[in-house]
Amino acid sequence: MSVQITETIWLNQDEVCSLQHVAAVSGLSEADVMDLVETGVLSPVSGHADSGMFYSECIVVARKARRLRVDFDLNADGVALVLNLLRRVDALESELLALQPAARRSHQPK
Repeated sequence: MSVQITETIWLNQDEVCSLQHVAAVSGLSEADVMDLVETGVLSPVSGHADSGMFYSECIVVARKARRLRVDFDLNADGVALVLNLLRRVDALESELLALQPAARRSHQPK
């Protein structure tokens, strides 16, 4: 029997990490991460690209960006477009789920 130790971190807006860390765990180069900042996909903690610090939840977006770039051979603008569209789809799905219980209540017989 072998024991495997795994490190876990919560990806949220309470933890911050460096540009180097985001690049290392996402599989992107630091230049690629900065491209995502320039296209508005990622936002540094202070809102200034030169701060070099990001909320840890940015890692999820950066990893998704790497997969999109590799799987579909997209450039930075293509990745930004797809990620923004996916973000919009998620928002619309959330709105739809929130409306469904209200729609069911309004269609029930009184």
